Amino acid sequence: MRQPLAAVLGACLSLAVLTEPAPAQEAPIQQTIQAQLDAMAADDFLRAYDYASPNIRQLFGPVENFEAMVKRGYPMVWQHQAVRMLELRRVAGNLWQRVLVTDLQGRGFLLDYMMVETPDGWQINAVQLLPEQELGA
Repeated sequence: MRQPLAAVLGACLSLAVLTEPAPAQEAPIQQTIQAQLDAMAADDFLRAYDYASPNIRQLFGPVENFEAMVKRGYPMVWQHQAVRMLELRRVAGNLWQRVLVTDLQGRGFLLDYMMVETPDGWQINAVQLLPEQELGA
């Protein structure tokens, strides 16, 4: 009886380990996000759009639509003074990178970036601005 239980527990633990993001994924994911932020800060939205997934590009169409959305909805991403990468985690099978962005006025914003691996490398598939209370004291 113990051997089957041990085998089941071992299999469960193996699956739990497989669902954690691999450390090798962290650097290229963070580089993708940083590269997009750098492009936006330089007002190079054509380059910034290269880091968006095919789903995002299909949703927004021309780069001008993407640029307008960023400038209206995410001004802290477009014009920022600091970026700090936080934890990378797997949620419901998707990889999410949490990022702390400090805007030009010194206010901090937490964002979650959903990342997808494509033939072109890691790309941004969604961005969520998290509620202020998640910043903590």
